[in-house]
Amino acid sequence: KNQIIGIIVLTEIEDIEYKKVKWLTKSCKNLYIHRLAIHPNFQGKGFAHQLMDFAEKFAKDTNYASIRLDTFSKNKRNQLFYELRGYKKLEEIYFLNQSEYPFYCYELVL
Repeated sequence: KNQIIGIIVLTEIEDIEYKKVKWLTKSCKNLYIHRLAIHPNFQGKGFAHQLMDFAEKFAKDTNYASIRLDTFSKNKRNQLFYELRGYKKLEEIYFLNQSEYPFYCYELVL
């Protein structure tokens, strides 16, 4: 019905905070997810899974080595979401302008 219910941002741009992370793959052809959000009225209906399915298929079809992302350390629901999809939890990074708490980096090797 022409209503935006979710968003995902895919990019090849590696944030400066990611430079020190010991990733599972070489930093060469990696896809980064910088946003995944679903409108509260539509959460719990599988739309986040659909967006991630799209991102993972796109990454495989275009020969990316991996997908990398981060999620807030206090957001246990997101951590479980990514871990159940096969993403490996790696190191902590900090976005001090956002929070005093860390963000956890994740990577899915394709």
